[in-house]
Amino acid sequence: MDNQVLFAAIFLIAGISALQFYRGRKLNLMLMEHYIKAIKEVVKPEDELYTWLGGYIGFRAEYKINRSNVRKMEFTLTLLPRHSLLYFPIALITSRHDKLYIVIKPFSDIRREAHLIQKGYYRMRPGIENEDLLQKEIIEVAGRQYEALYEKRRDVENLKALIESLSNPRNVKHVSLTPKTNVFYVLMKPEPDTIGEDVERIVRFANERLKESPFSS
Repeated sequence: MDNQVLFAAIFLIAGISALQFYRGRKLNLMLMEHYIKAIKEVVKPEDELYTWLGGYIGFRAEYKINRSNVRKMEFTLTLLPRHSLLYFPIALITSRHDKLYIVIKPFSDIRREAHLIQKGYYRMRPGIENEDLLQKEIIEVAGRQYEALYEKRRDVENLKALIESLSNPRNVKHVSLTPKTNVFYVLMKPEPDTIGEDVERIVRFANERLKESPFSS
């Protein structure tokens, strides 16, 4: 009787795992297709390259834009492993949500460093070069506390305005301007219904604000 119960439990788990795999795989593939379509409609790349991250957890896209102030845009989408019955609950604890990493390389020069990092988001915060030389304070953005690191505070005020302009500001976990690599960076939790308008505002910021002072002068 015990063996029968054990075998029945194994078959049940196997069946649920198979169902979760096919449903989760389909959902992640649909999300990837949706995000690619929505972002391409906004940025209209003249050339594109995709790198599969393996399994059904996402991809990296490299777009040549060469328009207005955006030379190149890269984004990496990492999705929760919805296809894995066993790993999905663990990922909800470790990764917490889908992630979209946006890297914009403008034509104009970024001359000063600035970061806004949602307080408590990183378990191990990434290293920031010359952090000791930056001013630091905690500011509130859309009801959440962010750690601000900057050379001039007006840079942070502009990044704060960008976050507040997005559909759900709390989805933005880290936004930065890095002179050494001349990169404008955004880490956010993407939402299918609003990804197009959010990326449009981010690109507009690069096209309009990064060409102006305080960032480029």
